Amino acid sequence: MRTDLKLSPQFDAVKDRDEHILWVGRPNLLVFSFGGIMGTTIGLLWMCFFWPRLVPGMRELGLGFSAYMAYMLVSGPFCITVVNLIWLFLAHRNTYYAFSDKRFMVRSGAFGTDFKAIDYDNISDIEVTVNPIENLLGVGTIRAYSGRTNMRAPMLDKFVGIPDPYGVFKRIKEVSVDIKTDWKYPNATRPEVNAGYRTKYNGE
Repeated sequence: MRTDLKLSPQFDAVKDRDEHILWVGRPNLLVFSFGGIMGTTIGLLWMCFFWPRLVPGMRELGLGFSAYMAYMLVSGPFCITVVNLIWLFLAHRNTYYAFSDKRFMVRSGAFGTDFKAIDYDNISDIEVTVNPIENLLGVGTIRAYSGRTNMRAPMLDKFVGIPDPYGVFKRIKEVSVDIKTDWKYPNATRPEVNAGYRTKYNGE
C-alpha cells in the first residue's frame, strides 16, 4: 500500500492529539476533473453548433433584449462548464484523503478548506470501484457509506482516483474491523478463556 505520510500535516487542524494517521493520498487530476472536462467539451460543442446559426439572426435582432437572451442561451452552458472546470482545478490543489486509527477523512475546498470525516463505527458499507479510465491510469475510487441521507439519497465520502485502490481498500477494512472489535470488546474486559468463539451457527 503506497502512501506519503509527509502529507499528514494537512490534517493537523482536525486530528485528535492521540490520533495516528495511517495513510494519506491525493486524487489523480484527470480522474478528479473528468466530469468537468466532459461538461466543458459538451458545452463547447453546443456553442460551436449553434453560434454560426445565431450570428446572422443577431444582425436582425440588433442589440436588444432578444439578442442578449439568444447570446446567453448559446454561450451560457459553455461558460458555466468552464467555471466548474476551473473550480475543480482549484479544488484539486487542496484535496487530500486520509484514514487514521479512528476515522476516514477528506480535506477539500477551492477557496477555503473543508473537512469531512466518518468514524469507523458509523461506516455502514465500503466499496472500491475502478472504471476503464481509472484502470488505464492505475487508480481507483473508494466510497464509504455512513447511513446518512441527503434529500432521500445516501450520503457518502469517497477517495477519488487514488493509487493502489485495492491495497488501500483492504487496509481500511482491516483497520475498521480491528477498531470496531476493540470498541466492542476492550482488551481489559476480554476473558483469557472464551469457549464461545468455537461455536458455530447450526441453523436452529
